[in-house]
Amino acid sequence: MKFDVELPNGTATVSAQWVQASERGTIVVAHGAGAGMDHPFLIGFTDALNAAGFSTLRFNFPYREQGRRMPGPAAHAITAWRAASAHARALAPDVPLWAAGKSYGGRMASMAVAEGMHVDGLIYLGYPLHPSGRPEKPRAEHLPAITVPQLFVEGSNDPFIQPLSQFEQVVATCVDPHVRWIDGGGHSFEVKGNKRPPAEVGASLAPVVSEFAEL
Repeated sequence: MKFDVELPNGTATVSAQWVQASERGTIVVAHGAGAGMDHPFLIGFTDALNAAGFSTLRFNFPYREQGRRMPGPAAHAITAWRAASAHARALAPDVPLWAAGKSYGGRMASMAVAEGMHVDGLIYLGYPLHPSGRPEKPRAEHLPAITVPQLFVEGSNDPFIQPLSQFEQVVATCVDPHVRWIDGGGHSFEVKGNKRPPAEVGASLAPVVSEFAEL
């Protein structure tokens, strides 16, 4: 499946993977900065959501579709999120819609919602509060403007949210935040001494997300 994204410099066509499940709802899922929509982590995550009764739409950002490794302007990612959510709404118009993203993908979803994209809730799989080792560069100024529920699924050892006190202060500024900790998890939820395939790690997060989507 493909859909068009109307960027300031022209139209980009991006790939997407739609799986229709039951009427429980739709979760649109975006990839992180360094991997596309077919990363095993995201496949495991969405397969488990499908088994739990959610339809899913995974999609590529335009830079990834064009073969580039580094993200383009944030405005392009926000526009892509709007197009993806509209596409998902058209495919399943009568059910709730949530926006989920791994790291960068989740942050771009939050920026899109802060600028007016309508979803029923946001799901962050490792919100990148700041660059690793750079807590003086937080990326959170827009979060208090978001009024829909926000689920932060976070590894307690994730360097992108250290120190945890800073992360907790940011969460406290949000309107309706929910936090679920993965004990010992890093930025991709890897746990030292418990090596698992990425697909298995992604699937293990689906029950947490399913519970949130029923609030």
